Amino acid sequence: MSEKEVRIATARRETAVPTLEQIKHVIETMPNHSAIERRNRSLIAFTLLTGARDSAIASMKLKHIDIIGNSVFQDAREVNTKFSKTFTTFFFPVGDHIQQIVNDWVRYLKEELLWGNDDPLFPKTNVMGEDRIFKTSGFKKEHWSTASPIRTIFRDAFEAADLTYFNPHSFRKTLVTLGQKLCQSPEEFKSWSQNLGHDDVLTTLYSYGEVQQHRQGEIIRQLKIPRASGNQNAEDITRVVMKVMAEQNSPIGV
Repeated sequence: MSEKEVRIATARRETAVPTLEQIKHVIETMPNHSAIERRNRSLIAFTLLTGARDSAIASMKLKHIDIIGNSVFQDAREVNTKFSKTFTTFFFPVGDHIQQIVNDWVRYLKEELLWGNDDPLFPKTNVMGEDRIFKTSGFKKEHWSTASPIRTIFRDAFEAADLTYFNPHSFRKTLVTLGQKLCQSPEEFKSWSQNLGHDDVLTTLYSYGEVQQHRQGEIIRQLKIPRASGNQNAEDITRVVMKVMAEQNSPIGV
């Protein structure tokens, strides 16, 4: 292949990412009457709240989530994490209502169903069959063996909300986009990156941090507008530098 063909073949192209508003709309429109509906709704809320991968979510136990400490311990000895990495994720700031949905689900399992710490956080549906007629009846105290049921729940929820389907992994990109807006220092974005399980912040930026085209246009347009706060900061810095220089040039004892 020529260099031109290689560049065309390997060019990074923009991928669709769900907005925070779209995800919240999906969650708000999901039914919440039966236990299975509550599980499905809290599953999507949990994915947004933690950015956890679907394979990790499928293997999580109740003991891994701490609703008092607002965190999830992704213990690679029991949770199917990427590269068998163990790390703690603190709940992302995506809204108190989203966190409340997850908290209510955990309390339901522990206080109403009386499930223990080693039981699954998101259990299998119990399917009963009689005369070739199958119906759902509560849960089994078993983990999903794969993440396929999770992706099915996501697909059904997005389609029911009349939105294009976004898979669970796409929520991680949504969270990176949110972090780019909220984080005001390298330390803050490093913490945000670690919260996603990345040791290197460059992984977050390179793999997930592409600025969407519409947002790129917004930023460029905003840069045309004079920012008084930025100018004020520059003036303050200039005054401090001039003061230091004046003190250094002053005679000793003055």
